[in-house]
Amino acid sequence: MLYIEVLLIALSLAMDALAVAITIGICRAGIKIRHALKVALFFGGFQAIMPALGYLAGISVSWLIAPVDHWIAFILLAVVGGRMLHSAIKEQTVDSEADDCPPEDPLATRQLLLLAIATSIDALAAGISLSIGRLPVGTTIMAIGVITAILAGSGVMLGRHLGFKLQRYATAVGGVILILIGIKILLEHLLA
Repeated sequence: MLYIEVLLIALSLAMDALAVAITIGICRAGIKIRHALKVALFFGGFQAIMPALGYLAGISVSWLIAPVDHWIAFILLAVVGGRMLHSAIKEQTVDSEADDCPPEDPLATRQLLLLAIATSIDALAAGISLSIGRLPVGTTIMAIGVITAILAGSGVMLGRHLGFKLQRYATAVGGVILILIGIKILLEHLLA
């Protein structure tokens, strides 16, 4: 029964990363397997690192992180999503044959870093709860990272196929999705 709980926690923490990965595949022309692997590495890595850091921090800092984690995630996703939306409106089209996205390439290391941090902030809080819970810490952290990596890599490839159908509006759709994910995170915490 414990391992089902671990799996459910890992899947729920991976959902935001999956949605963002699909968005990356949609807005970025010329997606290849190496791009999916890069996204999987960033998202899976941060989804494993953050609960480990949260676990190490434990209860002593939960009062500091919990009140603002949703605001941090919202701001990061809104900024990145807003830039993508602005880029889509300014450029008007996304060329499916181009090797680079319009100005803000979602596969750039800086952008991936921001997205990986934004989607893994909840995992930091989950890690804090691991320090007082009954779940196996190492197994849970590994499951979170591996499941997120698999889903994020798959999501990029899925988004690639969706992107070819949405060529002209792909970047705008991606930006809106990121903003909506940020709003979702914010509302979940404010209404809880």
